[in-house]
Amino acid sequence: MQPPLDPGRIEGFHAHVYYDPETRPAAERLREAIGAGFKVQLGRWHDKPVGPHPVSMYQVAFAVPEFPRLVPWLMLNREALSILVHPLTGNDYDDHAHHALWLGPPLALRLDQL
Repeated sequence: MQPPLDPGRIEGFHAHVYYDPETRPAAERLREAIGAGFKVQLGRWHDKPVGPHPVSMYQVAFAVPEFPRLVPWLMLNREALSILVHPLTGNDYDDHAHHALWLGPPLALRLDQL
């Protein structure tokens, strides 16, 4: 058995908001509300799969202290969109594959791209 990992090694978080052409208006509303209400860095729109992400998405980067504010808000206001939240520990594969949490239905990530 591995020793427990220290949460102090988490340097921040990413939330990946997934959408398709039909749900893009909901993703736009969500993005606007996130940007207005939280201390985050909003990433570019990716209207095609990129990296391990199998469908269109945008990234929201945020610091550790913002987690308890943003993630519960996303739980209640995600408008049925799937969102992947993962820590930044320096190990992209483990962060996406093993340390992530899903809000809404999970998607099959293309982990071979990491």
